[in-house]
Amino acid sequence: MPEGTVLTIPIATIHHDKEIWGEDANEFKPTRFENGVTRSGKHPNALLSFSSGPRSCIGQNFAMIEAKAVIPVILQRFSFSLSPKYVHAPMDVITLRPKFGLPMILKSLEM
Repeated sequence: MPEGTVLTIPIATIHHDKEIWGEDANEFKPTRFENGVTRSGKHPNALLSFSSGPRSCIGQNFAMIEAKAVIPVILQRFSFSLSPKYVHAPMDVITLRPKFGLPMILKSLEM
């Protein structure tokens, strides 16, 4: 590589690669991770949400524990639905995200 060359890893592309994730790569399928992240795809380092190796995200373990603790509590107390104002426009900026945000309608499940 010439000096000054910028290399990027197309994370969103890798996360939707049918050779790694199967024909349903574009589907939301949390069950593909039921045996752990390293066994979810055809390569143990296919999921790069927190990077990989010695320079991976220092907060990865905390983020996963926090998600496992907080998300169930939120789901027990609220129902979620997409707002009619939502415009589907995926945007690739390091990771895939909604270009115009993700407006949601929350309803309390507590009486």
